[in-house]
Amino acid sequence: MIITITGIPGAGKSTIATLLSKKLNMPWYSVGDLRGKMAKERGLTIDELNHLGETQDFTDKEVDQYQENLGNTQDGFIIDGRLSWYFIPHSFKIFLNVDTQEASKRIFHASTEGLRLDEKPYHSPQEATQAIATRLASDQKRYKQYYSIDYLDKKNYDLIVDTTNKTPEETIDLIMQTLDANR
Repeated sequence: MIITITGIPGAGKSTIATLLSKKLNMPWYSVGDLRGKMAKERGLTIDELNHLGETQDFTDKEVDQYQENLGNTQDGFIIDGRLSWYFIPHSFKIFLNVDTQEASKRIFHASTEGLRLDEKPYHSPQEATQAIATRLASDQKRYKQYYSIDYLDKKNYDLIVDTTNKTPEETIDLIMQTLDANR
């Protein structure tokens, strides 16, 4: 089984993927980490890399090819990435949603704690809110331009979870119940 996790910035993709990986004893891959590394190697933030990607497709195509190859050659893993569901269509597809205010708080906290090394530190949750809006707009623009898809369209997913008022453990429990029901 391959599980792909995507969602809104700040919804908890990495947190949930990490916990689910441990619970299911499956390896976890992060497209966000790959893109973050790509940005750092070029002296950019992830948002600057996204902006560059609006005119230069290598910023997406390299990691997209990686995940497509992974899906074609391996089984039994979890991957989080905006388009993982698209490049690994035979996966169980999870979308994590979150209220914008909660996402802003989470991203602001992560930036002040130094947990997001590919992002600049935000000075307020409001600044994080603007960064989320900019990131979503860039993602939508690039994915429509390169692949003619809308990753925010909920019909692309097998399970949609709003993490706004859920602990990571509650989200994992809901995912596990759904996986058990689909086996």
